[in-house]
Amino acid sequence: MPLDVEAVFRAEYGRSVAALVRFLGDIDLAEEAVQDAFVAAVRTWPQAGVPPSPAGWIITTARNRAIDRLRREARRGERHAQAALLHAADVPPEEGPVHDDRLRLIFTCCHPALATQAQVALTLRLVAGLPTARIAGAFLVPEPTMAQRLVRAKAKIRGARIPYRVPRDADLPERLRGVLAVVYLIFNEGYPGQAELCAEAVRLGRLLAGLMPDEPEVTGLLALMLLVEARGPARTGTAGELVPLTEQDRGRWDRELIAEGQALVRRCLRRSRPGPYQIQAAINAVHSDAPTAHATDWGQILQLYDQLMALAPSSVVALNRAVAVAEVRGPGKALGLVDALDLGGYHVFHAVRADLLRRMDRVAEAVRAYEAAIALASGAERAFLQGRRRELVGDGGV
Repeated sequence: MPLDVEAVFRAEYGRSVAALVRFLGDIDLAEEAVQDAFVAAVRTWPQAGVPPSPAGWIITTARNRAIDRLRREARRGERHAQAALLHAADVPPEEGPVHDDRLRLIFTCCHPALATQAQVALTLRLVAGLPTARIAGAFLVPEPTMAQRLVRAKAKIRGARIPYRVPRDADLPERLRGVLAVVYLIFNEGYPGQAELCAEAVRLGRLLAGLMPDEPEVTGLLALMLLVEARGPARTGTAGELVPLTEQDRGRWDRELIAEGQALVRRCLRRSRPGPYQIQAAINAVHSDAPTAHATDWGQILQLYDQLMALAPSSVVALNRAVAVAEVRGPGKALGLVDALDLGGYHVFHAVRADLLRRMDRVAEAVRAYEAAIALASGAERAFLQGRRRELVGDGGV
């Protein structure tokens, strides 16, 4: 895909699908039409040039192609096509609390008839335009497994006749868990190298916070994203290499975002209704408080991870907690906790093990752990891990 088309795809795929779904009332048809429009862009833009409004071009082309297809099928007596044409002919303005097309599509996909993981996966596909392989990586499952989940989710929407519509106020809370998970996964998928996904997640987080100002988990998620985003300028070096948190130049952190995120965390604390996103935001607020890595209050961070494990236990949370344990009680205590986890397919698991083993001077084992992490990682993370392994091998430890 040409670079211009690829950039538009990353930035506008979700918006285009959401606009077409509202127009057509059919998720599958909208996605196919948008994909057809991008195929047309690949053919025409290199010769004709990128249009002044690339997103408008994609949406208009997709709409026209969908209508042409529906007309052909309607002439053959296809009742679904006839119904879709009627829907497209007169789409009235919708009343309700959600007025942003992409956010509305997220709430639609997060219907309680779908399992939470299916809600998240489907929305990442439709709204963020992520390929199946990347969604599978986010869930730590094989790509064919995720492909089957997406097919089943779409089939369930069709079979249950789940409509595309603005959720009523009463529908919002029960869909909130999936919506928050989607927004956070979109944010996480933005690193490394896709800043527009991070920006889109923050935008959606701000919309949610305005929509549901009394939901502390919504506020907590926005605070978490802002505090993580604040470290973005220091996350990579001059050559694009990954810089871990402990080695970052904290003078490059965005203090405006930190101040906003910390204010939101304080607002959450006053509500005394803790939830997983609020606790993760509080952990990042502690990191942002420390003027140097050495000054980090790891004891407070460990207490927060203990609270997070009580509210939302998972192997990944336990792995992150072990990092805090290493700082408070030593790498030996942390290694025992890490080795008890079943996360062999997760590169961060092996990277954490490698770092703990290195700190314990178990160099040969650390090298093997780095090699396992390198085999599973990609991009800047892979290059960073290769550098760490070279440091050990270069020291003559193996």
